Amino acid sequence: MKSFDAVHNPSAVESGDATGNNFDDDGREKRTGTLVTTSAHIITAVIGSGVLSLAWAIAQLGWVAGTLILVTFAVINYYTSTMLADCYRSDAGTRNYTYMDVVRSYLGGRKVQLCGLAQYGSLVGVTIGYTITASISSVAIGKANCYHDKGHGAKCSESNYPFMVAFGIVEIILSQIPNFHKLSWLSIVATVMSFSYASIGIGLAIAVVASGKVGKTGVTGTVVGVDVTASDKIWKSFQAIGDMAFSYSFSIVLVEIQDTLRSSPPENKVMKKATLAGVSTTTLFYLICGCMGYAAFGNLAPGDFLTDFGFYEPYWLIDFANACIVLHLIAAYQVFAQPIFQFVENKCNKAWPENNFITKERSINIPFLRKYRINFFRVVWRTAYVILTTIVAMIFPFFNSFLGLIGAAAFWPLTVYFPVEMHISQRKIKKYSMRWNALKLLVLVCLIVSLLAAIGSIVGLIKSVKAYKPFHS
Repeated sequence: MKSFDAVHNPSAVESGDATGNNFDDDGREKRTGTLVTTSAHIITAVIGSGVLSLAWAIAQLGWVAGTLILVTFAVINYYTSTMLADCYRSDAGTRNYTYMDVVRSYLGGRKVQLCGLAQYGSLVGVTIGYTITASISSVAIGKANCYHDKGHGAKCSESNYPFMVAFGIVEIILSQIPNFHKLSWLSIVATVMSFSYASIGIGLAIAVVASGKVGKTGVTGTVVGVDVTASDKIWKSFQAIGDMAFSYSFSIVLVEIQDTLRSSPPENKVMKKATLAGVSTTTLFYLICGCMGYAAFGNLAPGDFLTDFGFYEPYWLIDFANACIVLHLIAAYQVFAQPIFQFVENKCNKAWPENNFITKERSINIPFLRKYRINFFRVVWRTAYVILTTIVAMIFPFFNSFLGLIGAAAFWPLTVYFPVEMHISQRKIKKYSMRWNALKLLVLVCLIVSLLAAIGSIVGLIKSVKAYKPFHS
């Protein structure tokens, strides 16, 4: 009988002459992903501008609970991600290209459809949310300059909509990148941008702490009757726990990222190393940024260091940090959009294999660049998708509140439930054994966290809807 590694790491098969030099064992173009590129994809997916809101999250929970919960979710996300990485290869050793393929291979039935609904619904939500967030950071650049010129009390306002349109135009161009395998350079740029704006936020927070003009902090965070009402303390604590849980979640694109890896060394082993590197790096930045931000602003920590103007000066540094956020979101949009593009294109290719508009690749010469292969359906469909997400972002600028609800709905099934269930199936863990009970307990605890976070998000969403005015910045 073959060992687990022999089945799930069939590198030797792929090194034979039968596959050729330019193709892998599945007949697809040879994958070239490495530990570095995969780590970059993970960091791009995980570290978002939300890192700058962790001071607010810790303020709701306090020093002890805030830091402990943040580290706990880092461990949970790493643990379940390693389970998912082991499922990239089926028991027969064949590849699973998407999360749905993995669930189909190990669980099957109605769970495949539930996985697809959770994954692609979340991916669409993230791309809309990134459009809004990028426009907020772009507006913040103009506001920072205005406050510098006219004073911090000046009424500085600017419309988000032109920036949403500009973001959409850039994404239309980048969306023509054929697939995930060609995104490595973009993810590396995004990773540099992530470290840049997070480091600036940390540096500014350290400067405030060093000046001695810090806010009041506490072991339990915000104080009822002083900073918040009793009900707000509960809802915001739920929301903060949810924010921390979702801040690590990249399971919605893990399988697609793993599918970029070359077959030797074994994909699951490289993916586990990349996951450890990505989650460890992220946790370090999260802890430093969140804790230093809380130390600086105390219980009145803003929702975002930079766009909510926790800092006004030096204005040029605020501008640069917000520009880094925009560049990071431009790349991150593609990391989350590519699985959507591939899903629709694969479905259409299978449904209409004889349709040249859908299936035919054409070569065109681009001045000063090499030949580029173009597919007309890909151009039309991806352009339409970006336009649609941009319009939704413009109509519903409070969508980020809704995004918290989407995160709550997707976190439990995609990050915890499916990886654990597939791990139990793959390793044939005996029902009611100690390990089986422990894994089921993990699933239950994370379900409770998701439900509490969903409640907090719904309360925040209701408040946003009440204050909503269409096409007003």
